[in-house]
Amino acid sequence: MLILLSPSKTLDLETPIKVKDFTQPDFLDQATTLNQKLKKLSRIKLAELLKVSPQLAELNYERNQAWTTPFSPDNARPAALTFKGDVYEGLNATTFKKKDWKFAQEHLRILSGLYGLLRPLDLIQAYRLEMGTKWDINSKTKNLYQFWDEQLLESVQEILAKQKKPVLVNLASNEYFKAVKAKQLEVPIVTPVFKDFKNGDYKVISFFAKKARGVMAAYIVQNQIKDVENLKSFDGD
Repeated sequence: MLILLSPSKTLDLETPIKVKDFTQPDFLDQATTLNQKLKKLSRIKLAELLKVSPQLAELNYERNQAWTTPFSPDNARPAALTFKGDVYEGLNATTFKKKDWKFAQEHLRILSGLYGLLRPLDLIQAYRLEMGTKWDINSKTKNLYQFWDEQLLESVQEILAKQKKPVLVNLASNEYFKAVKAKQLEVPIVTPVFKDFKNGDYKVISFFAKKARGVMAAYIVQNQIKDVENLKSFDGD
C-alpha cells in the first residue's frame, strides 16, 4: 500500500525536532534546478508567479535566496514535521513512534511542486511553489506538470512494484494527484471522500475533509495496514 498526500502552504519552522533519523529527497537535483530559476526572479515577478501579496512575495524571495545544499539537520527539517495545515494536523506526525516512522518511510509519500516526491523524513528547506503553477521554466516547459513529466509516475511505480499487495491510497488533492499520471498505473486506486452530515445531507466540508485525510494516513501508518479491505475499519475522529 502506498499513501499519497499533498503538501501544505503553511510551514512549521520553529517546533524542535525530536527524531534523529533523516533522509535526503530523491529529486534534490531537480529541486535545485527549480530553485536556481526562482532565485533569479525579482520580488514583483515572484508575486506574479505565485499569485501572492507583496508581503508573502518578500518572505518567499528571502527563502529562495537562503535555499542551499547540501541539506543537513542544521539547515533543513523532515518534511512530515515541517508541513503545517489541516492535513498535517490530522497526521500529527509528532506522535509517531520509531516503528511508525519506519512504516511511513516505506508507505507514505508527499507530493511537492519543488521537491517532486518526498518521504516523511526527507529533509526540506522552506519554500512555496504550488504544483499547478504556470511557469515558463524553459522554452519547452510551461508548467510544473511538464517539468516533472514521467518522473513521479516512474517513482510511484517503483515503490508499488516492491509491495506484495500494491494499491494506491490517494489522499492528495486533485491538483497534486494529477502530477502522478495515475491512469498509467496498473494497480487499484482508492480515493476516499470524506463528508459531514449537515442540513439533512452529506457534504464535503473542506477543513474537515483535509484533516480526515491526515487522520486516515496516520491510521494506516500506526496500524501498519497493507490490505485495502482493512481501511473499512477506519474510525478516526
